[in-house]
Amino acid sequence: MKRPTMKDVARAAGVSPMTVSRVVSGEAGVSPGTVARVERAVRELGYQRNDNARSLRQKNLGTSTIGLVVDDLANPFYALMARSVEDEAHRRGYLVLVGSTNDEPRREREVIAAFTARQVDGLVIVPTIGDHDFLRRPMEGGTRVVCVDRPAKGLAVDSVTVDNRAGAERGVAHLLGHGHTRIAYLGDRYEIWTQAERYAGYADALAAHGIAADPALVRHGLRTRAAAGAALAGLRELPDPPTALFTSNDLITLGVLDGLDHSAPVAIVGFDDLPLAERLSPPLTVISQDPPALGGTAAHLLFSRIAGDHSPPRDIVLPTRFVERGSGGFRS
Repeated sequence: MKRPTMKDVARAAGVSPMTVSRVVSGEAGVSPGTVARVERAVRELGYQRNDNARSLRQKNLGTSTIGLVVDDLANPFYALMARSVEDEAHRRGYLVLVGSTNDEPRREREVIAAFTARQVDGLVIVPTIGDHDFLRRPMEGGTRVVCVDRPAKGLAVDSVTVDNRAGAERGVAHLLGHGHTRIAYLGDRYEIWTQAERYAGYADALAAHGIAADPALVRHGLRTRAAAGAALAGLRELPDPPTALFTSNDLITLGVLDGLDHSAPVAIVGFDDLPLAERLSPPLTVISQDPPALGGTAAHLLFSRIAGDHSPPRDIVLPTRFVERGSGGFRS
């Protein structure tokens, strides 16, 4: 008789195989009703999970695979980070499984559940804004976890980030140094750790010059180029519009550049560098990160953990680099 599979259980319970995996792995976040249906299907079909891979891990043989979970692999920043993780893995004979979350906690859980069901030896994660207590169970089962770009709230694991706050403060200070006091902030969702840190740096720079942040000049929650362009248009309609802009990531910078009237230049500093930024007119002044360094450092930490490093979790903070090119130099 054919041995029942996870797909058979999913079909009988009316759920996805990923949900079955979460239930049989004991993960939190699945509704009681769904858990009951899956458990009933498991009993009726006589399903048994294949624990061969788990046994290999318990014997320290591993599966020679790791998972990489990022926000959006189409974003060049994360693509560069992923490449450096893959390079580190390749040198060690490991395969990398890659998934994107679009910063959605539910999708993050599904991707991670799929990876842990395949018994990856470790995970490099760009955490979403949600709670990450669900990772404790796979960690207790031997899965190593390293966070990159952002820490995971309430989870004691290694993290590799950049000094977002200091970088943003340096960029806004540059605009202030050119006489601007009406500086707009255009950012992604404030709940994202990096965005909160960059906004804090923006506010720090203003406060150091005795200027209070004006809510009328602040735009959070910009997830697309079109949203950034629309935000810029709204700012320019204000009775007292900004004379300078600080953009908190490359996507927002691109949206702002789309909407700028280049016959009336405005000072701008962006967080994250852009391809060909030096060829724009004027060349773009930026706070530059090093995505390959972020990914490579995170992968190195992960493989150290897989190899048996049990030292306390480390928080590694990489510096940013201020690249002055011209776009932040217009005077108010």
